[in-house]
Order: sequence, then C-alpha cells, then structure tokens
Amino acid sequence: MSHRYDVLAVGNAIVDVIARAEEAFLEAEGIAKGSMRLISAEEATALYAKMGPGREVSGGSAANSCAGIAALGGQAAFIGRVSDDQLGAVFAHDIRAAGVDFRTPPATGGRPTGQCLILVTPDGQRTMNTYLGSCQELDEDDVDEERVRASAVTYLEGYLWDPEAPIRACRKAIAVAKAAGRTVAMTLSDVFCVEGHRADFLELLTGPVDLVFANENEAKALFRTTDTEQAIAAMARAARLAVVTRSEKGAVVVEGHARWDVPAAPVSRVLDTTGAGDLFAAGFLAGYTRGRPLPECAVMGTVAASEVIEHYGARPESDLVARVEAAFARV
Repeated sequence: MSHRYDVLAVGNAIVDVIARAEEAFLEAEGIAKGSMRLISAEEATALYAKMGPGREVSGGSAANSCAGIAALGGQAAFIGRVSDDQLGAVFAHDIRAAGVDFRTPPATGGRPTGQCLILVTPDGQRTMNTYLGSCQELDEDDVDEERVRASAVTYLEGYLWDPEAPIRACRKAIAVAKAAGRTVAMTLSDVFCVEGHRADFLELLTGPVDLVFANENEAKALFRTTDTEQAIAAMARAARLAVVTRSEKGAVVVEGHARWDVPAAPVSRVLDTTGAGDLFAAGFLAGYTRGRPLPECAVMGTVAASEVIEHYGARPESDLVARVEAAFARV
C-alpha cells in the first residue's frame, strides 16, 4: 500500500537547553544523575539560572526520531504542540529545517513551550529536567486523520501518557492508523513512564501496537524483573515485534520465537548520550519502512545512535546516509 510519509510521529515538542555540569552540581541540587524528572515552571526558572552556558537545540523524543528519519532520506511528519512564543518559533523552524512536515498550530496564551534542561556530566551521561508546558495541551483535535492514513507507520512516545488530553490524541491516532491498515509503533520512553502506566503499556503492547522500542531498564521495569534476559523473553511473548536497546551492548530484536542480537556501532567518543534511543528508533524505522530485514534495521539504528552520542544535542549533525552505507560495506 502506497504512502506519503514513512513515519508520522506524535510526541512532546520540546526545546532542549544543554549545558555541561560536574557531578558535584547535581549532588548540590539533589538531582539524581542520569534521571529524567518533570519540574514546574518555577523550578525550571531557578535551575536555568544556576546552569552554566547552555546551547538551545530543538528536541523531544519523537521529534528527534523524525529528524533522524529525514536525515536518512525518509519522509517524516510530526504532530506536537508548542506555544506562540520564542521557543515555539525555534522548535518549528528547526524541525522544518530538518526536513520534517510540521503543521500543528501553536497555542496562544496559556503555558509556554516545553523545555528540557539537560545537564551533561564529563562521562557523557545526561540528566534531564523537563518542564512540559504546552506539550500537555496536545489533544485529539490536533491529530490530522488524513496524514495518519497517509503514513506507513504512526509512532508514539510513552512520555505522552500522563495528562488526559495527549492520551486522547494518541488513542485517536492509533484508531485511525489501525482502521487504515497502517503500522503503529511506540517507544516506552523512560522507566518512570513505565512504572506510572504499566497497565496501559501492557494493554497497548498486546493490543494495537505492532512494534515497540524499549531500553533494557524499561523492559525490566515493565515486566517487574531485574534480569534482562527474562525481560526480553517476556517482551517477545507480549509484543508482535520488539526491540530492546542495551547501550554499548547493542540491541536485541525479537519477533515471536525469532531473535537477532546486533552489536553496537563503533564510536569515536561518547560526548552526550542525549537522544541515543531516539536516533536508534529513527534508523530502525527508516530501514523498516523500506522493507529491509529486521537485523539490517537494527544496524541502521545502532549507526544513527552512534552518531548522535559523539556530539552535544539529540539530532544528527553528520551524514547519516554515508555512515549507514559504510557500516553495510564493512559487513
């Protein structure tokens, strides 16, 4: 069945503010290293004032994936809510400049555009402090049914599963995609999302979701185990197709009784791990929508992830197509 877009993603539209920080700063602020936490507007203002020089880069998990898909030559579209403010204009410009179709009208009045204050320690680990702002106002009216039907894959992020309005938007996108015979994919996003919405996520995995992405900690949290292999086995039983990423250990793809273990792509340095999972999903989905074998999709994912952790920011800065071609040439 023909399609206009390879992937249409629904997610939080966020502008990342990335700054280097020593572990002592995190300790002084009482922030757990490597965590992702939601903060209020007041907390965001206070933390921003204490941070070192920052770099503003448009982000948001699914939006990052869309940028990666476009960088790999795919057709991507994004649905997410920003406000009619400075950061909203930055987000809209950046995602369109990356080659992604973004048409969601900005909100006027109300909460400002979402932002994520990211503290990167010398080991490359990122600690995220997120103020969702107008992201939480995304609703079912923002879901363009025509574009969902025109997309091979509708991709959702677990971060949306909290306020009722974004959940309604996701449920509508799922219903439209399934009625049109399209694929629905989802990322579990973070352990705190899994722990807060385990029942919903399990219902989605065993129901309308065709493809799920999770890192090993999210998979373990979903199935309440401390053993990665047990979590992968449970994921294989629950989902039609699942990918479990394992950082420097690569990724595992499971489909029924079939399993493929794919090693991580080599990296020259680890500078900032922000967006590694997002870009893995981008590479995998770019291959998937082109009909590549699943192990090759995973290779594309590891290559895209390896690129983004070599620099600050969660969107690609070098030629991903060339890097993928080089990876396949080495096989």
